[in-house]
Amino acid sequence: MNQLVRNYIFMFSGALVLAGATLYITHWIHAPYLFAVGAAGITVCFMTIPYKDLGFRRRRLHRINVLAGISMIASSVFMFRGRMEWVIFLLISALLLVYTSFVGPRSDE
Repeated sequence: MNQLVRNYIFMFSGALVLAGATLYITHWIHAPYLFAVGAAGITVCFMTIPYKDLGFRRRRLHRINVLAGISMIASSVFMFRGRMEWVIFLLISALLLVYTSFVGPRSDE
C-alpha cells in the first residue's frame, strides 16, 4: 500500500473512531459501526507497514501499534454488545499509541 494512501486512511479512520466514540454517548444506533470501521482502518494501516526493513526498536514499536489496533477492535466488539468495557480497551489502546508516538522519534537517533 502506498504511504500517502495509508496516511489518508489512517486520518479518516481516526476521525471515524473519534466520531463513533463521542456519538456512542448520545446513544446513536450507528455509532458502533462508525467506531468499528475506524478501528479496522487503523489496524489495517498498522499491519500494512513494511516490517522487515525496520530496526529492532522500530519492530518493537510496530508490534505495540498492532496490539493497540487489536485493542481498538476488541473495544468495538464490547461496544456492539452494549457493555462498558469498551472504554477500558480504548484507554489501553490510546495509552499504547501515545507511548509509541513519543518513543518513536527517539528510536531513529
